[in-house]
Amino acid sequence: MNLLWLQSGGCGGCTLSWLGSGHGPLFKVLAEEGIELMWHPSLSEEGVDAARALLEDCAAGRRAVDVFCVEGALLRGPHGSGGFHRFSGGSEPMIEWVRRIAMRARHVVAVGSCAAWGGITAAGINPTDACGLQYDGESSGGLLGPEFLDGSGLPVINVAGCPPHPDWITETLAALAQRRLDPALLDDLGRPRFFADQLVHHGCPRNEYYEFKASAQKPSDQGCLMEHLGCAGTQAHGDCNQRLWNGEGSCLRGGFPCIRCTDPGFEEPGHPFETTPKVAGIPTGLPSDMPKAWFVALAALSKSATPARVRENATADHLLRAPTVRRGKR
Repeated sequence: MNLLWLQSGGCGGCTLSWLGSGHGPLFKVLAEEGIELMWHPSLSEEGVDAARALLEDCAAGRRAVDVFCVEGALLRGPHGSGGFHRFSGGSEPMIEWVRRIAMRARHVVAVGSCAAWGGITAAGINPTDACGLQYDGESSGGLLGPEFLDGSGLPVINVAGCPPHPDWITETLAALAQRRLDPALLDDLGRPRFFADQLVHHGCPRNEYYEFKASAQKPSDQGCLMEHLGCAGTQAHGDCNQRLWNGEGSCLRGGFPCIRCTDPGFEEPGHPFETTPKVAGIPTGLPSDMPKAWFVALAALSKSATPARVRENATADHLLRAPTVRRGKR
């Protein structure tokens, strides 16, 4: 299976993440899966002249493209011309290269939230008119349009995240190489379900604090970050706390709230990332599949039953009280 990778409007962080795959050295892993990297702007030795010739062959159908990966948002401005981003200073806008090659490719993969939804690149007043491949924020459409299907009948595969976990990228490519990724294995937003069917909340190291609604008051505290510090882990799709980054890390393990970076619109929540919006003292961002009344009742009950150990540790930057040691019969 051959793979063509282009970078559009973004920071290149998805490629940097991909290089940290826990499956082993990247090129060795690709070779083991039978994946040939035709060209990548950061990883390939060929210069831009050879790359431009390759792109023309791919766009014209003279070279087959099994998987076409796009990293970064698509810049449609100014006025729909795509003139803000031309491949290596050439005359044809990047969006035209992407359109032409996507129509020929067997599979199209959006790598990262910028390529999937527009992401950080589309935030604010969006002067470049940035969008995703098949989504423009939360609306279907994007550069390729809502009806786009690749040569195999799949929509754009959105390996979302800012950046995505490296293994999400590698395992998606491996699934395509083995021809075992079908529409049933994608969620409603085109994300592979092997990571999108989990919530970031699953496996969170602060779950005991969440269960008792023992909340952190400031960034250095050990307690749950949902009530006051903006954590959206109960709503965010991803297995970040089960499939750790570099074998040991995640945003929450680093002391940072989840900002829901795998979902469209995460870049503009309407409030500071580290702040939890509330109405009448109740967070507006409650767990996505739990009725509000149930959550409020459960929170009140949980807080009334919070052990002193949990309450004290929640607002400290280190463990103040360890669990009680019990001896004898239970």
